[in-house]
Amino acid sequence: MTEAAFPGLQRHDNVGAMEPLSPDEIARYHRHILLPEIGGAGQQRLKAARALVIGAGGLGAPVLQYLAAAGIGTLGIVDDDRVSLSNLQRQVIHDSGTIGELKTESAALAIARLNPHVRLMRFEERFSPETARRQLSGFDLLIDGSDNFVTRYAAADAAEEARIPLVSGAVGRFDGSLTVLKPYESAEDGTPNPRYRDLFPEAPPAGLIPACAEAGIIGALTGVIGTMMAMEAIKLVTGTGEPLIGRLLLYDALAARFDTVRYKRRRTREGQTG
Repeated sequence: MTEAAFPGLQRHDNVGAMEPLSPDEIARYHRHILLPEIGGAGQQRLKAARALVIGAGGLGAPVLQYLAAAGIGTLGIVDDDRVSLSNLQRQVIHDSGTIGELKTESAALAIARLNPHVRLMRFEERFSPETARRQLSGFDLLIDGSDNFVTRYAAADAAEEARIPLVSGAVGRFDGSLTVLKPYESAEDGTPNPRYRDLFPEAPPAGLIPACAEAGIIGALTGVIGTMMAMEAIKLVTGTGEPLIGRLLLYDALAARFDTVRYKRRRTREGQTG
């Protein structure tokens, strides 16, 4: 783990007690502040937010770039991989000059150039059930841009245990999906929000879903889904709009079509929600 200008983390629920925006920040985020739905208070919430992003690859690249540009105060990056030439077709936070570097380091340098107000925390390791609690300590939002179900289940379990929102996205060839999970809370009708396992009860058999290294993937697709993941994160932090809780958003790039599938908490044999 490498830390860069990362002070002690505290949760901030009172906007008045948050660190004020500097003149440079007010100018930088002026287009946000003009929006009544965000305004100065919402921008202060973004500055106080601490988001951990799993993966600095195809999905993580636009997530990190847009959250940094939006003014998320602290970004954590979890990735143990290094930049390769084949990554550059879609992982746009990296470039030809960073080939061979750790993705966390390459991404951190790009973020520093984009927005020096963002504090960074790097974890040069994988996200797993064994590392999750330590890596999540102090963060109030988890964003999963991983490419395998083992990590996705680990992220879902860890976020639920920590009682923080999870934004989860996935891509494959020409299609993608994303959802938001807050299973520790209830919907307006009092029913508990669904878990990740209510959407995917079991991981598919090994080899059923080929990795992009085997099946290929259109690069711009990761930008579409990753940018939408960043949008969901901004909505969660600022309290703007309706997050994709209990809804799976599907995108078919070839047909240029979006569909939404609703899902609920499954019931146990006794008829109670699990």
